Amino acid sequence: MAGQLAELTHQMEEMAAQLKALRERADSQNHVAELQQERAEIQQERIDLAARELAEVSERLQAAADALRASI
Repeated sequence: MAGQLAELTHQMEEMAAQLKALRERADSQNHVAELQQERAEIQQERIDLAARELAEVSERLQAAADALRASI
């Protein structure tokens, strides 16, 4: 009986260690996912800014082209 109790205790300790490792991996993966989400948001902000700047440049070029045509 004592041997069975010792074996059961050992198995429970192993399961607890495995559960702890799983929690740590899950926490780590969540952290990585959060970092990737932040990077994606920053990248999207940069894309949006570049698109706005490109639109502004396009408008200035169009205005310059219109002015050149009017002067001819």
